[in-house]
Amino acid sequence: MKTIIVTILICFAGFTLYSQAHLPTASDYTRFYKTKTLVVLEDKLFSDFNDKIKEAVKQNWTLTEYEFISNAEFQKQRFDPKYSFLVTSIVTFNKDKTKAKYNFLSLVLGGQAKQIGDMPDLCSIPLSYVQVDEKNYIYKLTALVQFMQNHIALVSANPQIISENVLRYYNKNNAETKDKTIYVLKNELEYDINSLEKIRNVYPGKVKLVEVEEIENAIKNKDTNVIFLHKVGPENTKNKARCFKILIGAGDAMFYYFDYHMVKGKQTDSFLLSDFRKLAR
Repeated sequence: MKTIIVTILICFAGFTLYSQAHLPTASDYTRFYKTKTLVVLEDKLFSDFNDKIKEAVKQNWTLTEYEFISNAEFQKQRFDPKYSFLVTSIVTFNKDKTKAKYNFLSLVLGGQAKQIGDMPDLCSIPLSYVQVDEKNYIYKLTALVQFMQNHIALVSANPQIISENVLRYYNKNNAETKDKTIYVLKNELEYDINSLEKIRNVYPGKVKLVEVEEIENAIKNKDTNVIFLHKVGPENTKNKARCFKILIGAGDAMFYYFDYHMVKGKQTDSFLLSDFRKLAR
């Protein structure tokens, strides 16, 4: 399912996107637990995303009952408050001159909102730029779904976080990266740090340059010693805008680092030297 959502305000410093008039409330999170979560599948006849999201939900979703539905069913059911929806959306940023479009995975509540962008958004995670091949992120879906579930539980227990900078909460985990091994694809590193030798000059923790399969296996095995990079950038597409960088625990699906930069000049579509310096503090 793909729907254009033009965001009015970037809340949580770019992590979760909400319409300014529809920042979720503590009561929204309470209501979520009373809903049945409908997971909206892509319309494609053969979709690797559909297979992976089904697998991720079946293995991890425990907060509510769930069911898999089509986009057509979503359009009918989204006005019913007894449902919540795990759905992919196309997100654009208001007043963004780059006109970049991103795929996000969002958990929203059903209700009377006329526009899908006005549905209470409990958690959203960037997946990719719209034109980027889904193979760049579908192997991480299990961890992303697990994170969303953990985030809902966290905010439900600590509703004051809703009005705070959530990134400040998650980025306090930065120091713990040194106790684990960061798995990263070499082609997702800035040239200045695209070797272990270069990385060691600025970051004292363990880093391993890996292939996709090694990250996928670490997630599958819930390896608590591994943190992997989830980078969302333009790759080889024409639009060059935000590059999101998230370090996620393969075992606990915790966010250990979140930041983004605009791709321009020396700030390439990659994890930067400055990111490792932040982790080294």
